[in-house]
Amino acid sequence: MEDKVVDSRSADDGAAIRRRRECLGCARRFTTYERLEEAPLMVRKRSGAREPFDRHKIVAGVVAAAKNRPVSEAAREALAADVEEAMRMEGTEVSAEQVGWSVLARLRELDEVAYLRFASVYKGFTGAGDFEREVGLLVEQGGAEVP
Repeated sequence: MEDKVVDSRSADDGAAIRRRRECLGCARRFTTYERLEEAPLMVRKRSGAREPFDRHKIVAGVVAAAKNRPVSEAAREALAADVEEAMRMEGTEVSAEQVGWSVLARLRELDEVAYLRFASVYKGFTGAGDFEREVGLLVEQGGAEVP
């Protein structure tokens, strides 16, 4: 089927191009939408396995770390979106370590208790000394206050 483009314009707030076309055989008109296909963002795990980036995993980790903390759903979603955007800026494949450090950096700004909880799991804390060291780093960097 041969056709020609009659009209092109932006659609979906710039996420797509709407094209009005006309069939050269029967003169009927129809519309097509063209969307940019994003390259999948892959995460390289410590084991060497690769899997697609999943924003929901970030949100789930933040939900667990921020349990009973004043962190809104919108803030959790925004944090996950920021992490994904930062990882996409790194390329099409990132390490799980890069993702974890990115989450930690944003959690530190969002909620220090949630940050410590996430860090305790991510960094594999084994005792109270690990918490003391991490709180010390927060205080040193102008974050938490020690009573």
